[in-house]
Amino acid sequence: MNEIIKTTLIGLFFGTFGTTIGGIIGVKFNNPSKKFLSFILAFASGLMIAIVCFDLLPEAFKLASIPSIFLGIFLGILTMILCEFIIDKKFNSKRTYNKNSLLKTGIIVSIGLALHNFPEGLAIGSGFEASLTLGLSLAIAICLHDVPEGISMAVPMKNGGMKASRVIFYVILSGITTGIGAFFGSLIGGISQKVIAMCLGYAAGAMIYIVSGELIPESNKLYQGKITAIGNIIGLLLGILAMTIAG
Repeated sequence: MNEIIKTTLIGLFFGTFGTTIGGIIGVKFNNPSKKFLSFILAFASGLMIAIVCFDLLPEAFKLASIPSIFLGIFLGILTMILCEFIIDKKFNSKRTYNKNSLLKTGIIVSIGLALHNFPEGLAIGSGFEASLTLGLSLAIAICLHDVPEGISMAVPMKNGGMKASRVIFYVILSGITTGIGAFFGSLIGGISQKVIAMCLGYAAGAMIYIVSGELIPESNKLYQGKITAIGNIIGLLLGILAMTIAG
């Protein structure tokens, strides 16, 4: 039981530390231009695509069959559609740029990242069950790539009108799911690889919807120019680099 508690606390620390650092950096951007905001959102979309294609799905395919993973992806997409429907009721649904639109994007990103952090926690917990080295290396790698995710969450929230202290609170909250995932990962270990694979697919589905349904459309609404494509490409390449180093 002591080992499970230790693993949970390690997952909680590394899961919240990276996103919190990113959140602090994000709230420091005071009144950035629409061009810069567009770049940040496009960068985040590229980063998420890299995580889905070179981290979440490859790991899932190692653990289970395609039907199980696709079921997870489908459930992740449905969850984000439901979350967006609920959030839409609280925000102005006009298709022009406004603070509510930006704030809505930030909140949807935070929900998606919270869902994404859970299977990351599962990976940490399962990794520690396999070996201490594997568990620590996964925890550190996850912490590092959580920094730009924290930025991508904080910038639209802050510039959508949310107070900095509240933004940091939500950023930290999204990282807590890593600790929860680490707890369950240490419990199930290698017993239920299929469940872990479905969770990875679930996170991938949530992030695919965030990229295609929120980040890319919002970045294009903010600024119609090459900077969005450049941000997306940089995010993708840096994400691939991070996944390669972590691997």
